[in-house]
Amino acid sequence: MNFSRREFGKAALAALPLSALAAAKKIDSRIHGVQIGAQSYSFRDMSLDAAIDAMKTIGLGECELYQGHVEPQGQNLHEWRMATPLDFFAGIRKKFDQAGIQLLAYNLSFNDSFSDEEIDRGFQMARAMGLDLITASSTLSVIKRVAPVAEKYKIRVAMHGHDHTEDPNQFATPESFAAAMALTPLFWVNLDIGHFTAAGYDAVAYIQQHHDRIAVLHIKDRKKNHGANLPLGEGETPIKPVLQLLKHNKYPIPANIEYEYGKPGMDTVAEVRKCFEYCKRALA
Repeated sequence: MNFSRREFGKAALAALPLSALAAAKKIDSRIHGVQIGAQSYSFRDMSLDAAIDAMKTIGLGECELYQGHVEPQGQNLHEWRMATPLDFFAGIRKKFDQAGIQLLAYNLSFNDSFSDEEIDRGFQMARAMGLDLITASSTLSVIKRVAPVAEKYKIRVAMHGHDHTEDPNQFATPESFAAAMALTPLFWVNLDIGHFTAAGYDAVAYIQQHHDRIAVLHIKDRKKNHGANLPLGEGETPIKPVLQLLKHNKYPIPANIEYEYGKPGMDTVAEVRKCFEYCKRALA
């Protein structure tokens, strides 16, 4: 059975309580039809509330929520995931609604340390936030346990790739994404175009071939051959061609800024704003 983006959207909307639908005026960060948003990992030096305020300040109206903004530090996460009331996650969704920011996905990276019960609980968390999408920096070994749970909840999981081409258990190559997507139509791709370029692959060609199974892009700039993260426009990632491809082909794929080149002392809000301005220029 195949699941379209529209069907997922309807299911997620139906899962929301009426109170969550009474949201603030939505921030519109679409540029020529292309949704530009943020992976909240960009604001990893801030609390969740501060990150939401930063997105409002910059004018970013869509977010992929990094699990580090949800899970506590210094606690047993296995116990925390199982014991935390689902109302806690519904409350997080309410924060985004009140800010006028679309919460697109929960970035929960399943790995081999997750028990089957924790995997199931992760989908319950996503459902409590009214979401139809989880993004995951995961491994090929664990996703075999994730697949039946995705089917149970009818929630997509988009695999996030890095450039660890030396490790066959990591998502880094087109073949690794294909192996996941073959398991279930609920496994999609979260294509990080910076990491994909650093791994030696062509992001434009991949999007052209697989746009119907790409849930979201991460926008960052890197050099080829596993090169460094750099400010947008200073690396070799085809950011402008990718954004223009989305624009001209009207692919409904959100493009989320993932600010990763920062160093201690840099102004996160100012740098993410620069990234947003670069995307606007690239879409002109």
